[in-house]
Amino acid sequence: MDPLFPASLDPQSLAFLNGHWTPLGDAHVSVLDRGFLLGDGVYEVVPVYSRRPFRWSSHFARLRRSLDKLAIFCALSEADWAEVITKLIAAQSFDDQLVYLQVTRGVAKRDHAFPKPEVPATVFAMASPMARPNEQERTVGVRAITLSDERWHRCDIKSIALLGNVLARQAAVARGAHEAILFRDDCLTEGAACNVWLGIDDSLVGSQRSALVLEGIRYGLLEELCQEAGIRFSLRDVSRSEFAAASEVMISSATKEILPVTEIDGKPFAGGRPGPLYARLRAAYDRKLDALVNSPLRPLTQLSPQP
Repeated sequence: MDPLFPASLDPQSLAFLNGHWTPLGDAHVSVLDRGFLLGDGVYEVVPVYSRRPFRWSSHFARLRRSLDKLAIFCALSEADWAEVITKLIAAQSFDDQLVYLQVTRGVAKRDHAFPKPEVPATVFAMASPMARPNEQERTVGVRAITLSDERWHRCDIKSIALLGNVLARQAAVARGAHEAILFRDDCLTEGAACNVWLGIDDSLVGSQRSALVLEGIRYGLLEELCQEAGIRFSLRDVSRSEFAAASEVMISSATKEILPVTEIDGKPFAGGRPGPLYARLRAAYDRKLDALVNSPLRPLTQLSPQP
């Protein structure tokens, strides 16, 4: 094995690069790629449970939005992507997976302006094992810290330029925490790698959709779960003081699913244990995943779109 290749990944696992299938260890991108030089690209991470992709159509819609906002043209349609993902999933030896998709503006002379004439996008996809949240994280909760949100003002784009998120997450790790919760001008935005949800007056409250927040796929999912569980759902601005007075804090993402935050900035939060809203949402989330896992195993191209 190449000593520089990550030990957690199999260099022989199948990957997709610019229309070709290749072992992951043999997938190489030019040093002149604008993703490498300028962070000029977007990505998606699709969770897969028992070889069944979760909320694929929602992930594709967000990928399409990000590409459109950056004016990156990618020739692959939703059906094309579905074929790629279906083949990737089938080729892996593990059942629970994270399928990573990335599109950059392509290979061109280094220049901040878009290349003229337009060059072909660089399109890459791979799959890796997914480690779901463990029992302690689900039932006891996780630690978080709070930080000022110092990222750029287009967080609605799922950009590969993630240095601000990296620094925030590393600050959390350095303090023994799972995640960093970010505030901009005294207003809650999101986490370094997740969305943040509050229990306020028996309602689930999240940051409203804006250019300062990446709309996670779980925005729509949690609204759906709240309807099923009889929980009020609201998106609006939340101040630091209102955040501090919330009865519960939760975080959500493809890899975190939904988790309770029970310690913030080194102190127990809201009694230091998961609350009742989390318990109801966790149960509803698990029912959704159970239904997926127990559904027939079919290629994405044969599945009905998910909202």
